[in-house]
Amino acid sequence: MRLYGLEEHFVTADVVEAWKRRDPRLTEPMMRWAVASDITPALLDLDSGRIAAMDDAGIDVSVLSLTTPGLQNLDTAEAVALQAPTNDVIAATVRRHPGRFQGFAALATSARSAAAAELRRAVTELGLNGTLVNANSDGRALDAPEFWDIYEAAEDLRVPVYLHPSVPFPTVTNAYYRGFGAPVDDMLATGAFGWHYDAGLTVLRMIIAGVFDRFPGLQLVLGQWGEVVLFYLDRIAAMDKFTELRRPIAEYFRSNIFITPGGISSHKYLRWSLETVGIERIMYASDYPFNRERAGSAQRFLETAPIVEADRERIASRNWEELIAGIRR
Repeated sequence: MRLYGLEEHFVTADVVEAWKRRDPRLTEPMMRWAVASDITPALLDLDSGRIAAMDDAGIDVSVLSLTTPGLQNLDTAEAVALQAPTNDVIAATVRRHPGRFQGFAALATSARSAAAAELRRAVTELGLNGTLVNANSDGRALDAPEFWDIYEAAEDLRVPVYLHPSVPFPTVTNAYYRGFGAPVDDMLATGAFGWHYDAGLTVLRMIIAGVFDRFPGLQLVLGQWGEVVLFYLDRIAAMDKFTELRRPIAEYFRSNIFITPGGISSHKYLRWSLETVGIERIMYASDYPFNRERAGSAQRFLETAPIVEADRERIASRNWEELIAGIRR
């Protein structure tokens, strides 16, 4: 069973230096963990160490993406200057290890025209398979019209946009995710809950804002089993009568949004996702290196799932391969 991992993160030394210039104290938890923790070597490694970790996990192909916050918390000029070199690094890695790596483009989302143009270059010239963006861009939620140039380019190219969590806005963090001391505050605001609530709300805002009505072919990927929002679609349906959308909100999840586990190997969540969006909307992601699958555990998660063999193949490879087969190069 050929297995693709779609949320497999890395960082470059140049991006790390840019983060340090922007925030010398590394106050944002994810920057701090990426720059100065035991996962830093794994994020920087795009060769033998990473491939060995993939082999250990049972992952055949990793789709590389710049780790959060990516370029989205940098000054616009610096973000623009870094997006092409970062994507060149991804493309070079794919060329060095054909068959083991693919890539999502990193974008300077604060410069919408430059970001859209870079996405086109990354897909048509570098061979990347879409983009990964984080849920807000220097304090702006990604449903805002200023980001729609990126979605227009993605729809035109027929490439997916992986929407990754990012640290909630400071006012939200201070109000909801403080008061318990480090490291509890940091985890509450990020990987334990705050990240995922924020990303799910971002997708819901994108739907309500009409992004998918304006770009009906746009395909979004959500990790962590749909970033909380997937589990509340029945309740969210109460909003349908108040919006001017073309379809019920839940329908967009069945036509425009793919779901991955993003490092949460839960058969319970898998069953819920299957019931909610269907097998054609589920793919695999391990969230390396923040989550480390070992001793074949990525393969074992699917091999032991209570689903038929054809559905295992859909999640492991077929859904992704069908999605990228339609990319316009």
